[in-house]
Amino acid sequence: MAEHQTQPTHVAILPSPGMGHLIPLVELAKLLVSQHNLSITFIVPTDGAPSNAQKSVLESLPATISSTFLPPVDLSDLPEDARIETVISITVARSLPSLRDVLKSLVESTRLAALVVDLFGTDAFDIAREFDVSPYVFFPSTAMSLSLMFWLPKLDEAVSCEYRELEEPVIIPGCIPILGKELLDPVQDRKNDAYKWLLHHAKRYRLANGVMVNSFADMEGGAIKAVQEEEPGNPPIYPVGPLVNMGSSSKAEEAECLRWLDEQPHGSVLYVSFGSGGTLSYDQINELAMGLEMSQQRFLWVVRSPNDTVANATFFSVESQKDPFAFLPKGFLDRTKGRGLAVPSWAPQAQVLSHGSTGGFLTHCGWNSTLESVANGVPLIAWPLYAEQRMNAVMLTEDIKVALRPRHNDQNGLIERQEIARVVRGLMEGEEGKKVRNRMKGLKDAAARVLSDEGSSAKALTDLVLKWKTQKCK
Repeated sequence: MAEHQTQPTHVAILPSPGMGHLIPLVELAKLLVSQHNLSITFIVPTDGAPSNAQKSVLESLPATISSTFLPPVDLSDLPEDARIETVISITVARSLPSLRDVLKSLVESTRLAALVVDLFGTDAFDIAREFDVSPYVFFPSTAMSLSLMFWLPKLDEAVSCEYRELEEPVIIPGCIPILGKELLDPVQDRKNDAYKWLLHHAKRYRLANGVMVNSFADMEGGAIKAVQEEEPGNPPIYPVGPLVNMGSSSKAEEAECLRWLDEQPHGSVLYVSFGSGGTLSYDQINELAMGLEMSQQRFLWVVRSPNDTVANATFFSVESQKDPFAFLPKGFLDRTKGRGLAVPSWAPQAQVLSHGSTGGFLTHCGWNSTLESVANGVPLIAWPLYAEQRMNAVMLTEDIKVALRPRHNDQNGLIERQEIARVVRGLMEGEEGKKVRNRMKGLKDAAARVLSDEGSSAKALTDLVLKWKTQKCK
Protein backbone atom coordinates (compact mmCIF):
# COMPACT_ATOMS: atom_id res chain seq x y z
CA MET A 1 0.00 0.00 0.00
CA ALA A 2 1.27 3.45 -0.92
CA GLU A 3 0.85 4.89 2.58
CA HIS A 4 3.29 2.26 3.85
CA GLN A 5 6.19 3.45 1.70
CA THR A 6 7.26 6.06 4.26
CA GLN A 7 7.29 3.51 7.09
CA PRO A 8 10.42 1.61 8.08
CA THR A 9 10.84 -1.82 6.54
CA HIS A 10 9.25 -4.38 8.85
CA VAL A 11 10.36 -7.96 9.56
CA ALA A 12 8.35 -10.62 11.40
CA ILE A 13 10.31 -13.18 13.42
CA LEU A 14 8.85 -16.57 14.39
CA PRO A 15 11.02 -18.30 17.04
CA SER A 16 10.52 -21.94 17.89
CA PRO A 17 9.35 -22.45 21.48
CA GLY A 18 12.17 -22.33 24.04
CA MET A 19 14.61 -19.72 25.36
CA GLY A 20 17.58 -21.22 23.53
CA HIS A 21 15.85 -20.40 20.23
CA LEU A 22 14.59 -16.99 21.31
CA ILE A 23 17.87 -15.51 22.59
CA PRO A 24 19.91 -15.51 19.32
CA LEU A 25 16.88 -14.19 17.42
CA VAL A 26 16.58 -11.36 19.95
CA GLU A 27 20.24 -10.48 19.31
CA LEU A 28 19.53 -10.45 15.57
CA ALA A 29 16.48 -8.23 16.09
CA LYS A 30 18.44 -5.73 18.20
CA LEU A 31 21.06 -5.49 15.46
CA LEU A 32 18.45 -4.99 12.73
CA VAL A 33 16.86 -2.17 14.72
CA SER A 34 19.98 -0.38 15.99
CA GLN A 35 22.13 -0.59 12.86
CA HIS A 36 19.62 -0.88 10.03
CA ASN A 37 16.54 1.05 11.23
CA LEU A 38 14.11 -1.83 10.73
CA SER A 39 11.07 -2.48 12.88
CA ILE A 40 10.38 -5.98 14.17
CA THR A 41 7.48 -8.07 15.41
CA PHE A 42 8.15 -11.30 17.30
CA ILE A 43 5.36 -13.83 16.79
CA VAL A 44 5.77 -16.51 19.45
CA PRO A 45 4.03 -19.92 19.23
CA THR A 46 3.13 -21.52 22.58
CA ASP A 47 1.71 -24.73 23.99
CA GLY A 48 0.76 -23.06 27.26
CA ALA A 49 1.25 -19.81 29.14
CA PRO A 50 4.37 -17.89 28.04
CA SER A 51 7.25 -18.32 30.48
CA ASN A 52 8.38 -15.45 32.69
CA ALA A 53 11.78 -15.65 31.01
CA GLN A 54 10.25 -15.19 27.55
CA LYS A 55 8.12 -12.26 28.68
CA SER A 56 11.01 -10.63 30.52
CA VAL A 57 13.34 -10.77 27.51
CA LEU A 58 10.75 -9.50 25.04
CA GLU A 59 9.49 -6.73 27.33
CA SER A 60 13.05 -5.41 27.76
CA LEU A 61 13.49 -4.72 24.03
CA PRO A 62 13.35 -1.30 22.30
CA ALA A 63 9.96 0.11 21.30
CA THR A 64 10.61 -0.68 17.64
CA ILE A 65 10.54 -4.40 18.55
CA SER A 66 7.04 -5.55 19.44
CA SER A 67 5.87 -9.05 20.28
CA THR A 68 2.73 -11.11 20.26
CA PHE A 69 2.14 -14.56 21.73
CA LEU A 70 0.00 -16.85 19.59
CA PRO A 71 -2.85 -18.71 21.32
CA PRO A 72 -1.59 -21.94 22.92
CA VAL A 73 -2.07 -25.08 20.84
CA ASP A 74 -3.37 -28.36 22.24
CA LEU A 75 -0.73 -31.10 22.36
CA SER A 76 -2.69 -33.51 24.56
CA ASP A 77 -2.77 -36.13 21.78
CA LEU A 78 1.03 -36.40 21.67
CA PRO A 79 2.58 -39.41 23.40
CA GLU A 80 4.32 -38.67 26.69
CA ASP A 81 7.67 -39.70 25.26
CA ALA A 82 7.44 -37.35 22.24
CA ARG A 83 10.85 -35.77 21.68
CA ILE A 84 11.39 -32.03 21.84
CA GLU A 85 11.92 -31.71 18.07
CA THR A 86 8.49 -33.29 17.51
CA VAL A 87 6.82 -31.10 20.13
CA ILE A 88 8.34 -27.91 18.68
CA SER A 89 7.49 -28.81 15.08
CA ILE A 90 3.88 -29.70 15.88
CA THR A 91 3.49 -26.56 18.00
CA VAL A 92 4.53 -24.45 15.01
CA ALA A 93 2.39 -26.45 12.56
CA ARG A 94 -0.73 -26.09 14.72
CA SER A 95 -0.09 -22.37 15.18
CA LEU A 96 -0.28 -21.62 11.45
CA PRO A 97 -3.94 -20.40 11.43
CA SER A 98 -3.11 -17.91 14.21
CA LEU A 99 0.08 -16.91 12.38
CA ARG A 100 -2.00 -16.20 9.26
CA ASP A 101 -4.16 -13.74 11.20
CA VAL A 102 -1.14 -11.89 12.59
CA LEU A 103 0.64 -11.73 9.22
CA LYS A 104 -2.55 -10.44 7.56
CA SER A 105 -2.68 -7.63 10.11
CA LEU A 106 1.03 -6.81 9.66
CA VAL A 107 0.72 -6.74 5.86
CA GLU A 108 -2.15 -4.25 6.19
CA SER A 109 -0.41 -2.00 8.72
CA THR A 110 3.35 -2.17 7.96
CA ARG A 111 5.89 -2.53 5.15
CA LEU A 112 6.34 -6.23 5.89
CA ALA A 113 9.26 -7.51 3.82
CA ALA A 114 10.20 -10.85 5.37
CA LEU A 115 9.26 -13.60 7.78
CA VAL A 116 12.28 -15.03 9.58
CA VAL A 117 11.88 -18.47 11.18
CA ASP A 118 14.43 -20.59 12.97
CA LEU A 119 15.45 -24.17 12.25
CA PHE A 120 12.09 -25.82 13.10
CA GLY A 121 9.79 -23.19 11.59
CA THR A 122 9.76 -24.07 7.88
CA ASP A 123 6.02 -24.90 7.76
CA ALA A 124 5.41 -21.17 8.20
CA PHE A 125 6.89 -20.58 4.71
CA ASP A 126 3.51 -21.44 3.18
CA ILE A 127 1.73 -18.71 5.14
CA ALA A 128 4.39 -16.16 4.18
CA ARG A 129 3.96 -17.03 0.49
CA GLU A 130 0.19 -16.45 0.75
CA PHE A 131 0.94 -12.78 1.50
CA ASP A 132 3.91 -12.45 -0.90
CA VAL A 133 6.21 -12.10 2.11
CA SER A 134 9.72 -13.54 1.64
CA PRO A 135 10.54 -16.45 3.97
CA TYR A 136 14.01 -16.72 5.52
CA VAL A 137 15.67 -19.08 8.00
CA PHE A 138 17.84 -17.90 10.85
CA PHE A 139 19.95 -20.94 11.77
CA PRO A 140 21.08 -20.40 15.38
CA SER A 141 23.63 -23.22 15.43
CA THR A 142 26.82 -24.10 13.56
CA ALA A 143 27.48 -24.03 9.85
CA MET A 144 28.43 -27.69 10.35
CA SER A 145 24.88 -28.50 11.50
CA LEU A 146 23.49 -26.41 8.63
CA SER A 147 25.61 -28.35 6.15
CA LEU A 148 24.21 -31.57 7.63
CA MET A 149 20.67 -30.24 7.20
CA PHE A 150 21.25 -29.59 3.50
CA TRP A 151 22.98 -32.97 3.14
CA LEU A 152 20.48 -35.01 5.18
CA PRO A 153 18.00 -35.85 2.39
CA LYS A 154 20.82 -37.42 0.33
CA LEU A 155 22.28 -39.15 3.39
CA ASP A 156 18.83 -40.54 4.20
CA GLU A 157 18.57 -42.08 0.73
CA ALA A 158 22.12 -43.45 0.73
CA VAL A 159 22.17 -45.11 4.17
CA SER A 160 19.81 -47.92 5.17
CA CYS A 161 20.96 -48.60 8.76
CA GLU A 162 21.10 -46.30 11.76
CA TYR A 163 23.88 -43.76 11.31
CA ARG A 164 25.47 -44.80 14.62
CA GLU A 165 25.94 -48.32 13.16
CA LEU A 166 28.15 -47.07 10.31
CA GLU A 167 31.75 -48.24 10.64
CA GLU A 168 33.16 -45.29 8.72
CA PRO A 169 32.70 -41.65 9.77
CA VAL A 170 29.97 -39.64 8.08
CA ILE A 171 31.29 -37.10 5.59
CA ILE A 172 29.36 -33.81 5.81
CA PRO A 173 30.34 -31.37 3.03
CA GLY A 174 33.01 -28.93 4.19
CA CYS A 175 33.34 -30.49 7.66
CA ILE A 176 35.63 -32.76 9.63
CA PRO A 177 34.50 -36.42 9.33
CA ILE A 178 32.30 -37.41 12.28
CA LEU A 179 31.20 -40.74 13.71
CA GLY A 180 27.48 -41.45 13.32
CA LYS A 181 27.06 -41.71 17.10
CA GLU A 182 28.29 -38.09 17.44
CA LEU A 183 25.62 -36.67 15.10
CA LEU A 184 22.82 -34.61 16.62
CA ASP A 185 20.26 -36.37 18.79
CA PRO A 186 17.20 -36.48 16.49
CA VAL A 187 19.07 -38.46 13.80
CA GLN A 188 20.04 -41.22 16.25
CA ASP A 189 16.71 -43.05 15.87
CA ARG A 190 15.44 -42.90 12.30
CA LYS A 191 12.13 -44.58 13.22
CA ASN A 192 11.28 -41.82 15.70
CA ASP A 193 9.03 -38.93 14.65
CA ALA A 194 11.77 -36.50 15.69
CA TYR A 195 13.95 -37.74 12.82
CA LYS A 196 11.05 -37.59 10.38
CA TRP A 197 10.36 -33.99 11.39
CA LEU A 198 14.03 -33.05 11.05
CA LEU A 199 14.13 -34.57 7.57
CA HIS A 200 10.90 -32.71 6.71
CA HIS A 201 12.47 -29.37 7.67
CA ALA A 202 15.75 -30.23 5.94
CA LYS A 203 13.93 -30.79 2.65
CA ARG A 204 12.17 -27.43 2.98
CA TYR A 205 15.29 -25.32 3.62
CA ARG A 206 15.74 -24.90 -0.13
CA LEU A 207 12.33 -23.18 -0.27
CA ALA A 208 13.69 -20.26 1.76
CA ASN A 209 14.75 -17.04 0.03
CA GLY A 210 17.90 -17.13 2.14
CA VAL A 211 19.46 -18.63 5.27
CA MET A 212 21.32 -16.66 7.93
CA VAL A 213 23.73 -18.73 10.03
CA ASN A 214 25.12 -17.67 13.41
CA SER A 215 28.74 -18.35 12.54
CA PHE A 216 31.63 -16.84 10.56
CA ALA A 217 34.27 -17.90 8.07
CA ASP A 218 37.30 -17.75 10.40
CA MET A 219 35.58 -20.30 12.63
CA GLU A 220 33.86 -22.55 10.08
CA GLY A 221 35.26 -21.62 6.69
CA GLY A 222 34.91 -25.09 5.15
CA ALA A 223 31.30 -25.63 6.17
CA ILE A 224 30.24 -22.11 5.15
CA LYS A 225 31.89 -22.49 1.74
CA ALA A 226 30.20 -25.88 1.31
CA VAL A 227 26.68 -24.60 1.97
CA GLN A 228 27.30 -21.57 -0.23
CA GLU A 229 28.75 -23.50 -3.16
CA GLU A 230 28.10 -27.24 -2.83
CA GLU A 231 24.58 -27.42 -4.23
CA PRO A 232 23.25 -25.16 -7.00
CA GLY A 233 19.75 -25.41 -5.48
CA ASN A 234 20.74 -23.94 -2.13
CA PRO A 235 19.34 -20.50 -1.26
CA PRO A 236 21.80 -17.65 -0.56
CA ILE A 237 23.66 -18.22 2.73
CA TYR A 238 24.47 -15.24 4.97
CA PRO A 239 27.04 -15.89 7.74
CA VAL A 240 26.12 -13.14 10.25
CA GLY A 241 27.69 -14.44 13.49
CA PRO A 242 28.75 -14.38 16.16
CA LEU A 243 25.52 -12.88 17.53
CA VAL A 244 25.71 -13.21 21.31
CA ASN A 245 24.21 -11.64 24.38
CA MET A 246 26.88 -9.40 25.89
CA GLY A 247 24.36 -7.44 27.97
CA SER A 248 24.32 -6.65 31.65
CA SER A 249 21.99 -7.76 34.43
CA SER A 250 21.31 -6.32 37.84
CA LYS A 251 20.14 -9.51 39.57
CA ALA A 252 21.31 -9.70 43.17
CA GLU A 253 22.66 -13.23 42.65
CA GLU A 254 25.34 -12.01 40.31
CA ALA A 255 26.86 -9.66 42.85
CA GLU A 256 28.29 -12.46 44.99
CA CYS A 257 30.00 -14.41 42.23
CA LEU A 258 31.25 -11.29 40.43
CA ARG A 259 32.62 -9.88 43.68
CA TRP A 260 34.31 -13.23 44.28
CA LEU A 261 35.81 -13.13 40.78
CA ASP A 262 37.13 -9.64 41.49
CA GLU A 263 39.29 -11.14 44.24
CA GLN A 264 40.83 -13.90 42.08
CA PRO A 265 44.04 -13.68 40.02
CA HIS A 266 43.74 -12.82 36.33
CA GLY A 267 42.73 -15.79 34.14
CA SER A 268 42.81 -18.25 37.07
CA VAL A 269 39.18 -19.38 37.37
CA LEU A 270 37.45 -22.23 35.51
CA TYR A 271 33.76 -21.43 34.98
CA VAL A 272 31.63 -24.61 35.07
CA SER A 273 28.09 -24.50 33.67
CA PHE A 274 25.91 -26.77 31.55
CA GLY A 275 23.47 -24.17 30.24
CA SER A 276 19.86 -23.51 31.17
CA GLY A 277 18.75 -27.11 30.51
CA GLY A 278 21.81 -29.22 31.28
CA THR A 279 21.80 -31.59 34.26
CA LEU A 280 23.95 -34.52 35.38
CA SER A 281 23.31 -37.70 37.34
CA TYR A 282 24.10 -37.86 41.05
CA ASP A 283 27.13 -40.10 40.38
CA GLN A 284 28.44 -37.77 37.67
CA ILE A 285 28.01 -34.70 39.89
CA ASN A 286 30.00 -36.53 42.58
CA GLU A 287 32.82 -37.28 40.11
CA LEU A 288 32.82 -33.70 38.83
CA ALA A 289 33.04 -32.29 42.36
CA MET A 290 35.89 -34.60 43.31
CA GLY A 291 37.67 -33.90 40.01
CA LEU A 292 37.47 -30.15 40.56
CA GLU A 293 38.84 -30.63 44.06
CA MET A 294 41.67 -32.89 42.86
CA SER A 295 42.66 -30.41 40.14
CA GLN A 296 43.62 -27.80 42.75
CA GLN A 297 42.38 -25.11 40.33
CA ARG A 298 40.06 -22.22 41.11
CA PHE A 299 36.50 -22.72 39.88
CA LEU A 300 33.08 -21.08 39.75
CA TRP A 301 30.46 -23.84 39.42
CA VAL A 302 26.77 -23.32 38.60
CA VAL A 303 25.32 -26.33 40.44
CA ARG A 304 22.00 -27.93 39.51
CA SER A 305 20.16 -30.81 41.15
CA PRO A 306 20.83 -34.34 39.86
CA ASN A 307 18.54 -35.65 37.15
CA ASP A 308 18.17 -39.26 38.34
CA THR A 309 15.52 -40.79 40.55
CA VAL A 310 17.93 -42.49 42.95
CA ALA A 311 19.27 -39.12 43.98
CA ASN A 312 15.79 -37.64 44.17
CA ALA A 313 14.55 -40.39 46.47
CA THR A 314 17.59 -40.21 48.72
CA PHE A 315 18.33 -36.53 48.92
CA PHE A 316 15.20 -34.54 48.28
CA SER A 317 13.49 -34.85 51.61
CA VAL A 318 11.83 -31.75 53.01
CA GLU A 319 15.00 -30.96 54.98
CA SER A 320 17.42 -31.19 52.07
CA GLN A 321 15.30 -28.90 49.87
CA LYS A 322 16.46 -26.09 52.15
CA ASP A 323 20.06 -26.77 51.09
CA PRO A 324 20.64 -26.46 47.32
CA PHE A 325 23.97 -28.30 47.71
CA ALA A 326 22.75 -31.26 49.81
CA PHE A 327 23.72 -33.75 47.08
CA LEU A 328 27.37 -32.61 46.81
CA PRO A 329 30.04 -34.83 48.42
CA LYS A 330 30.28 -34.39 52.17
CA GLY A 331 32.83 -31.73 53.09
CA PHE A 332 33.44 -30.67 49.46
CA LEU A 333 32.39 -27.04 49.95
CA ASP A 334 34.51 -26.71 53.12
CA ARG A 335 37.57 -28.29 51.52
CA THR A 336 37.39 -26.03 48.44
CA LYS A 337 36.35 -22.84 50.25
CA GLY A 338 38.23 -19.81 48.95
CA ARG A 339 39.54 -21.68 45.90
CA GLY A 340 36.11 -22.57 44.55
CA LEU A 341 32.64 -21.05 44.61
CA ALA A 342 29.42 -23.00 44.00
CA VAL A 343 26.30 -21.05 43.09
CA PRO A 344 22.84 -22.66 42.81
CA SER A 345 21.10 -22.89 39.42
CA TRP A 346 22.14 -19.63 37.73
CA ALA A 347 25.00 -17.19 37.17
CA PRO A 348 25.26 -14.09 34.94
CA GLN A 349 27.16 -15.92 32.21
CA ALA A 350 27.85 -12.96 29.93
CA GLN A 351 29.50 -11.08 32.80
CA VAL A 352 31.37 -14.14 34.08
CA LEU A 353 32.87 -14.92 30.68
CA SER A 354 33.92 -11.29 30.13
CA HIS A 355 35.54 -11.06 33.59
CA GLY A 356 39.33 -10.87 33.63
CA SER A 357 39.66 -13.62 36.24
CA THR A 358 37.86 -16.21 34.08
CA GLY A 359 40.45 -18.33 32.30
CA GLY A 360 38.45 -21.33 31.09
CA PHE A 361 34.92 -22.64 30.61
CA LEU A 362 33.75 -26.21 31.17
CA THR A 363 30.67 -26.20 28.95
CA HIS A 364 27.95 -28.39 27.45
CA CYS A 365 28.90 -26.91 24.05
CA GLY A 366 25.56 -25.22 23.42
CA TRP A 367 26.15 -22.83 20.55
CA ASN A 368 25.08 -19.68 22.41
CA SER A 369 27.55 -20.48 25.20
CA THR A 370 30.28 -21.39 22.70
CA LEU A 371 29.95 -18.10 20.84
CA GLU A 372 29.96 -16.15 24.11
CA SER A 373 33.28 -17.87 24.90
CA VAL A 374 34.67 -16.99 21.48
CA ALA A 375 33.63 -13.34 21.84
CA ASN A 376 35.55 -13.22 25.12
CA GLY A 377 38.50 -15.41 24.12
CA VAL A 378 37.84 -18.02 26.83
CA PRO A 379 39.15 -21.55 26.00
CA LEU A 380 36.91 -24.55 26.61
CA ILE A 381 36.54 -27.96 28.13
CA ALA A 382 33.91 -29.70 25.99
CA TRP A 383 31.32 -31.76 27.91
CA PRO A 384 28.40 -32.22 25.48
CA LEU A 385 25.03 -33.46 26.76
CA TYR A 386 22.30 -33.39 24.09
CA ALA A 387 20.96 -31.85 20.82
CA GLU A 388 23.84 -31.03 18.44
CA GLN A 389 26.36 -30.59 21.26
CA ARG A 390 28.43 -33.69 20.43
CA MET A 391 28.90 -32.37 16.88
CA ASN A 392 29.95 -29.03 18.32
CA ALA A 393 32.42 -30.77 20.64
CA VAL A 394 34.04 -32.64 17.75
CA MET A 395 34.39 -29.43 15.76
CA LEU A 396 35.78 -27.45 18.73
CA THR A 397 38.31 -30.10 19.79
CA GLU A 398 39.38 -31.80 16.56
CA ASP A 399 38.88 -29.13 13.91
CA ILE A 400 39.48 -25.63 15.25
CA LYS A 401 41.18 -26.93 18.43
CA VAL A 402 39.94 -24.38 20.98
CA ALA A 403 38.75 -27.02 23.46
CA LEU A 404 39.92 -30.07 25.38
CA ARG A 405 37.53 -33.00 25.85
CA PRO A 406 37.59 -35.45 28.77
CA ARG A 407 37.05 -39.14 28.03
CA HIS A 408 34.21 -41.28 29.40
CA ASN A 409 34.83 -44.59 31.11
CA ASP A 410 33.28 -47.09 28.68
CA GLN A 411 32.29 -49.45 31.52
CA ASN A 412 30.18 -47.07 33.62
CA GLY A 413 29.60 -44.18 31.18
CA LEU A 414 31.00 -41.64 33.64
CA ILE A 415 33.72 -39.07 33.19
CA GLU A 416 35.73 -39.96 36.28
CA ARG A 417 37.41 -37.62 38.74
CA GLN A 418 41.00 -38.41 37.70
CA GLU A 419 40.18 -37.63 34.08
CA ILE A 420 38.37 -34.42 35.06
CA ALA A 421 41.32 -33.29 37.20
CA ARG A 422 43.75 -34.09 34.37
CA VAL A 423 41.85 -32.09 31.77
CA VAL A 424 41.15 -29.15 34.09
CA ARG A 425 44.84 -28.88 35.00
CA GLY A 426 45.74 -29.29 31.34
CA LEU A 427 43.56 -26.37 30.30
CA MET A 428 44.40 -24.02 33.15
CA GLU A 429 48.16 -24.57 33.47
CA GLY A 430 49.39 -27.14 30.93
CA GLU A 431 51.17 -26.74 27.57
CA GLU A 432 48.13 -28.08 25.71
CA GLY A 433 46.02 -25.44 27.45
CA LYS A 434 48.38 -22.68 26.29
CA LYS A 435 47.94 -23.76 22.66
CA VAL A 436 44.14 -23.88 23.02
CA ARG A 437 44.18 -20.47 24.75
CA ASN A 438 46.24 -18.88 21.98
CA ARG A 439 43.98 -20.26 19.26
CA MET A 440 40.91 -18.95 21.10
CA LYS A 441 42.51 -15.49 21.38
CA GLY A 442 42.97 -15.51 17.61
CA LEU A 443 39.33 -16.49 17.16
CA LYS A 444 38.25 -13.67 19.50
CA ASP A 445 40.13 -11.14 17.33
CA ALA A 446 38.58 -12.63 14.19
CA ALA A 447 35.08 -12.41 15.73
CA ALA A 448 35.58 -8.72 16.47
CA ARG A 449 36.81 -8.18 12.91
CA VAL A 450 33.86 -9.82 11.16
CA LEU A 451 31.40 -7.77 13.20
CA SER A 452 33.14 -4.44 12.53
CA ASP A 453 31.70 -2.10 9.88
CA GLU A 454 33.84 -3.57 7.10
CA GLY A 455 33.73 -7.13 8.44
CA SER A 456 32.25 -10.07 6.52
CA SER A 457 29.36 -10.73 8.92
CA ALA A 458 28.36 -7.06 9.06
CA LYS A 459 28.47 -6.87 5.24
CA ALA A 460 26.43 -10.08 4.86
CA LEU A 461 23.67 -8.67 7.06
CA THR A 462 23.81 -5.30 5.28
CA ASP A 463 23.41 -7.03 1.91
CA LEU A 464 20.35 -8.90 3.16
CA VAL A 465 18.76 -5.79 4.69
CA LEU A 466 19.30 -3.90 1.45
CA LYS A 467 17.42 -6.65 -0.35
CA TRP A 468 14.54 -6.30 2.13
CA LYS A 469 14.46 -2.52 1.89
CA THR A 470 14.41 -2.39 -1.90
CA GLN A 471 11.84 -5.08 -2.56
CA LYS A 472 8.27 -4.04 -3.14
CA CYS A 473 5.88 -4.70 -0.27
CA LYS A 474 2.15 -5.23 -0.71
